[in-house]
Formats: sequence, structure tokens, C-alpha cells
Amino acid sequence: MRILSMLPSATEIVHVLGLIDHLVGRSHECDYPPRVLELPAVTYAYIDSQAPSRIIDLTVKKRAQQGLSLYGIHKDQIRKLDPDFIVTQTQCDLCAVSLRDIQTFLKNDVGVSAEILVLAPNALNDVWRDIRDAGASFGVSERAESVVDKLAARLSAVKRTAQSFPAPAVAMIEWTAPLMAAGNWTPELLAIAGGRDVFGRDGVHSASIQPADLQKANPDFIIVAPCGFDLCRTEREIPSLARQEGWDDLKAVQKGQVYAVDGNAFFNRPGPRLVESAEILAEIFHPESFDFGHCANAWRQWLCPI
Repeated sequence: MRILSMLPSATEIVHVLGLIDHLVGRSHECDYPPRVLELPAVTYAYIDSQAPSRIIDLTVKKRAQQGLSLYGIHKDQIRKLDPDFIVTQTQCDLCAVSLRDIQTFLKNDVGVSAEILVLAPNALNDVWRDIRDAGASFGVSERAESVVDKLAARLSAVKRTAQSFPAPAVAMIEWTAPLMAAGNWTPELLAIAGGRDVFGRDGVHSASIQPADLQKANPDFIIVAPCGFDLCRTEREIPSLARQEGWDDLKAVQKGQVYAVDGNAFFNRPGPRLVESAEILAEIFHPESFDFGHCANAWRQWLCPI
């Protein structure tokens, strides 16, 4: 069996199912587990991920208006790999090669006859469903069920402890310029870790907000997790937030409760490491009760200069 993954979360699902040795290719963004970096990348981006957030946003919107894709496919490489399965998603065309582009490629290329496995995660239960569906397609249904049970049990353990504390109000920022609040599975993760999301709704896509909305909500915690940014890049984004009017008056800022997290590795990927995302939040909200060893590697407190 030869599996080609078109997005990081799919690669991590293949890994957690114990099938990493069947992975023959990956997207250019797949980086976990580290051994997949040895595999050929079959996608590339048309946008510069190192550009400032606002420039990335403008470029994405301009290409969308022109009907242009954000990602391309190395077609010759896919032909060479000759996969049995291509795993992709329909959750967000901004995050990976679109299903449409893959279908068009397969329709026009008679040399590749792979089956497309489509993931469609909007909430935690969707992620568990995707793991089960992948297990069924790959012939490891029992293993997939065991994986889901173990992941759910870890979340339940966090929730049992966290629910004994008062729930702080939390703003989870998924993009900084312009401002966007995280949605989809994020409100569930916050609730499991003992927080209350002031913007997001379960299973609903991330939404744009204004600085005035943040001031009105005045959360106890601000968690910054821009989509696709690692921890160091995220820390570089926070000063742009701090320059916004009213920032210094926010409760979270005055209490020093502003945190940068590695959204790229954890929160932005609808796969098995969403469990670790909940554990990260639990460490941030209740450090006296939770210590999973994520501090410094996956999250850091931002020392707000007041």
C-alpha cells in the first residue's frame, strides 16, 4: 500500500495509525514525525509564508479574487510515486492543495489511478471520524478505534481536573493582521482545558474581529496562535497586536496573561496532536495542576511591556 499525504494533519493520522512506512510522499508543509522530511514533497506554495501577516492576507485575497490556487502540485513526482491513496481535505483551501485541483489532475492524468481519501474536520468529533475513516480505508479499523479511544481518554482526564476551577474568559487569536479569532475545534479545546471562548463557536470557521471587539470582550487570557506560524514566528507577531489602540487597558495584558503558542504544530492541525493542544492550554490556565512538559517548546508567556 502506497499513501500520499497532501497535508500535515493527514500525515500525522497515517503516523498514529502505525502506517508511516507506507507513506511515499508528502506536502511541502508536512514535518511530523521528523522522518517524513526524508520523503519527496509533491506540493509547493505560490505565496511567501515569511512575508508579514498583512501581506500574506492581501496576497491570499488577491489570488482568491482571480480564481487562482494558493498551492501547486509536482505532477511528475506524483506519477513517479504512483500512490494507491491520496489523502486530502475540504476543510480549508487556504491550508492545502484543494480537492478540486487533485481531482482535475487525476482526471487528466490516466497514469495515476489513486483513490482519494477526503478528510473534512470542523470539530473534534469530525477529527475522530476522519481517523476512523482513514483506518477503514487502509484496513486497520480496529487500530483506528483504539487510537480514538486513547485520544478521547486523554482529553477526558484533562477535563475532569480543569472543570474544578472557575473558567477564565479566553480570546484565541488565529491571525493578527487583520485580526481573526480561532474557530472550528478551538472552542472545544478551550472548554476541555477549563477556559471559555469569548469569540469562537464549536464547529464554525474562524471569524474576523476588530480591536474594539477585543476591548469589549476584555478576556482574562489572550492566546496567540496564527495559522501556520511556529512559536518563534508567533512571538514576533505579538508586538503588532500591542501597538493597537486600547491594548494596554486589556485585563489579560495588565495581568501578564498573554501567551504565544505553536499553532502550526498543534492548534492549526486537525489531527491527533489536538490532544496535546488541550494539554498546552491546561498548562497555561492552571500551571499548578498541569505539567505535560510543553512549556518553552510549545508555548511561552509574553512579557507585556506596560
